[in-house]
Amino acid sequence: MAYFYCMKNLLITGAGGNIGYEVIRGLHETGSPHRIIAAGHHIGRTREALTGFLSLEFRALDFADPGTFKAALKEIDTVFLLRPPQLAEVSRYFEPFIDAMLEREIKEIVFLSVQGVEKQKRIPHHKIEKLILDKGLDHAFLRPSYFMQNMTTTLIHEIRTASKIFIPAGTLKFTWVDARDIGLAGAHILNDFGKYRNRAYEITGTEEKDFEEVAVLLSQVTGRRISYESPNLIKFFRAKRKLGIPNKLVSVMIMLHFLPRFSKKTHGITDVVKSITGKTPGTLKAFMEREKNQFKPM
Repeated sequence: MAYFYCMKNLLITGAGGNIGYEVIRGLHETGSPHRIIAAGHHIGRTREALTGFLSLEFRALDFADPGTFKAALKEIDTVFLLRPPQLAEVSRYFEPFIDAMLEREIKEIVFLSVQGVEKQKRIPHHKIEKLILDKGLDHAFLRPSYFMQNMTTTLIHEIRTASKIFIPAGTLKFTWVDARDIGLAGAHILNDFGKYRNRAYEITGTEEKDFEEVAVLLSQVTGRRISYESPNLIKFFRAKRKLGIPNKLVSVMIMLHFLPRFSKKTHGITDVVKSITGKTPGTLKAFMEREKNQFKPM
């Protein structure tokens, strides 16, 4: 699909990561007329991750180094903001970046937030959304549900080494979404920002499944038995620390998988992907088939 809007300069932060990559894929898939600038902490790694895409420009951006902001934001019209998971202090890392945007009269931002953020005042995503609103930026908040890509990142070690999903989620059902669908929806919003501005979009797939159901499905796709273990918090914490995972990241995993078990609020499924992109979201099985090689035993 071709777009016929005034060309803008788009800065995609975290461009070498899962979501940034898929946003850039979506911009290419939609035939975006805009100038696309991929930004990352390590320019070499960002270039390497995006070698399959033509006509990209690359800039260094480190939220921990305000000295990189000026060059990264030069001539930019719209920013796609992705928070690096290790950076949680909003006033230290993100307020200076937002202020640098305003100094250069950049007032359009698309922020990758999280589903249910409006009820979770302690998490950085909530604080960043509030910061964006307080600063008066025109915005679009993407609030995706649980990433399918967690299967190939957060959960992959035990799948490869022990043929099991190891996470303290109990019988909690998650609403799953493919990062590819998030990226495509984000690309449409960036392409026609005026149409989508100043709203929040809860982005989900079409399935709600607990990890027992996911283990059964993954067993079918891989052809080997994948079990599911929901450990107590002490066992989980010790196992992750033994792998060298920092305390903060283990705490985030607990926050995402254990604490929601005690919440009465359910989020459910939305039709946002279909309404924005015209496409039905991908399924868990399709994702597993696509990434099948990632699940092979070590």
